[in-house]
Amino acid sequence: MLTALCCGCAGGGGDDGRAPGAPTGVTAQAGSATSVHVMWNAVAADPEVSVYEVYRGTEKVQEVPGSAHMLDVVRLAPSTTYVFTVRARDGDGRLGPRSREARATTAAAVAADRSPPTPPGAVTGRSAGSRAVQLSWTASTDDRKVVSYDVYQGGVRIHSVGGGQTATVVTGLRPGARYSFTVRARDAADNVSPAGAVVRLTTAPGADEGAQTAPSDFRAGAHLADGSYYLDLSWVPPQVDGVITEYQIQLDGRPATSLVWGGTPPPGRATYSFYVGREEGAGHRVRLRARLPDGTWGAFSVERTVTTGARR
Repeated sequence: MLTALCCGCAGGGGDDGRAPGAPTGVTAQAGSATSVHVMWNAVAADPEVSVYEVYRGTEKVQEVPGSAHMLDVVRLAPSTTYVFTVRARDGDGRLGPRSREARATTAAAVAADRSPPTPPGAVTGRSAGSRAVQLSWTASTDDRKVVSYDVYQGGVRIHSVGGGQTATVVTGLRPGARYSFTVRARDAADNVSPAGAVVRLTTAPGADEGAQTAPSDFRAGAHLADGSYYLDLSWVPPQVDGVITEYQIQLDGRPATSLVWGGTPPPGRATYSFYVGREEGAGHRVRLRARLPDGTWGAFSVERTVTTGARR
């Protein structure tokens, strides 16, 4: 559900004297029979967010620094559904509202399982611009079931994905920097596999966000309703870790509209229409970009030209 619309702005920082907004894109994924991986999008605030508070039901389970956007909640019960929310606190101590709820059910307990999964195979990667890399691997095997994969940057675990996933895009990296990544598989009993092959990658130099962070298959048209023209946009969201809930639309070279989904965006192709005036034959250039889960803007889509009243 599209819950917020801001015309003529680019989104971004919070207003002076106001608490941070609620974190968007909150997801929860079972990591094992006793753990859940909670992830959320960075909140833009002024001053910046200093702490995120993670809640299980009404209980605060942990605080993490404002630079972190994920947490493994551990010591949970097997085969149990949990509800998680996140709140942001800025540098002045103002605490924002709770996020929308995210639910996850831990895996069933497995008795006397001491056998870890096999390492992920054929781990490969490539740079996806100056701030992102794409990793992929072949599935591990386990005597029961692989529940999740853990992604490490150097020796630090930076993310987890579901056991059915064999690729991911890591964002929030530095331009022109060299990184080492490994992937490990985890089963329901929290047995962790040896690491797959080390992948060493260098991000592109400069400020290029990378094509992998841009919306793809972007299309634009126009329609007439009640004497006014509207631009009709559709696109495929970029594939990155986390949930994209905010886009900026640029019209004729200037930011025109920011749109924000308050909850989880609909799956697949996204669509949006907005008013551009009553003049027939007016030409417009339009493109858009996504705010990535790490709080930064991704690359712009290709630019399309639309003329109001033109026959398709």
